[in-house]
Amino acid sequence: MKDHCLMRIFIGESDRVNGRPLYEVIVDKARELRLAGATVFRGIMGFGAESHMHSAKFVRLSEDLPIVIEIVEEESKLEEFLDYLDGVVKEGIVTIERARVRKYPKE
Repeated sequence: MKDHCLMRIFIGESDRVNGRPLYEVIVDKARELRLAGATVFRGIMGFGAESHMHSAKFVRLSEDLPIVIEIVEEESKLEEFLDYLDGVVKEGIVTIERARVRKYPKE
């Protein structure tokens, strides 16, 4: 097993960069930088710093559901990626934690 880190980027579905969804911009940049991979999750309910509730339960589906992007990579590469995120994420949270990784098929 290798020691890597898990980065989680918490943003809103309505966040945009030059008209494009922020989650797409982030994933495209991660791919361009050849990070190991990225996965985007769309939440069904959540709230942010201002405590506004966002939920798919409401009669009118929320247009700003929570989005979480997960990337597993070497710590040094994620630290470099943080510099990019500083320029595109205007509101959100980024966490990084240690992760033990086992790939299949094994190398």
